[in-house]
Amino acid sequence: MARSQDNSAVGSPAEGVRERLLAVAEELFSEHGFEGTSIRELAGSAGCNIASVNYYFGSKENLYVEVWRRQLLHMRDTRVASVDKAMSEGGDKPDLEALLRSFAYAFIGPLVAKEGGERLMRLMAREMIDPHLPPGMFGDDVIKPTMTAMQQGLAKACPDLPASKVPLIVFSLVGQLIHTIKIKAIVRWIDEESAAMFEPGKVIEHIVGFTAAGIRAYAEGKAE
Repeated sequence: MARSQDNSAVGSPAEGVRERLLAVAEELFSEHGFEGTSIRELAGSAGCNIASVNYYFGSKENLYVEVWRRQLLHMRDTRVASVDKAMSEGGDKPDLEALLRSFAYAFIGPLVAKEGGERLMRLMAREMIDPHLPPGMFGDDVIKPTMTAMQQGLAKACPDLPASKVPLIVFSLVGQLIHTIKIKAIVRWIDEESAAMFEPGKVIEHIVGFTAAGIRAYAEGKAE
């Protein structure tokens, strides 16, 4: 039996068939996965005929990739812009905490946003379990440019930091931020009150202070 379709997903004709397909595809792929979403369901939810999917995207596979491309470019641009902002405001030597904080909020923001954050997390989880993106797409579109921008920012904010430590510091920072998104739900299973300690804002401030202290220890030769 076909799943019931949400008519609210169908926008006005002025929005364009292509945009409607992208919008409903993101929702359906996040809810049911790539294999669990048919072209018929995509077209029906977008209020168009089945041929429209092939006309605008060539295939369901290409539509899936385009859904992801929009998300990846948004993530990349948001994160790189956060580094650029901290760099421009800090002059020749950006404030380390300001750089870390700006990046942290930009990194977490899209993933916890009230509008689309939960959907994006579901989409990411499904792609990790059952990958359908071209190899290297996530790395080329998001990870490499983000790493490059953050490494350049750290080098200016803390010029005495050994260059060999910079990539590892960025990966450590990203790892902490990813765990921040997950930890609140995990802790809530144990104690609802304890979960309040892990609100993103509180955790980000901890991560900023913890990471900045570690970076300065490396720069001052107090850590190896």
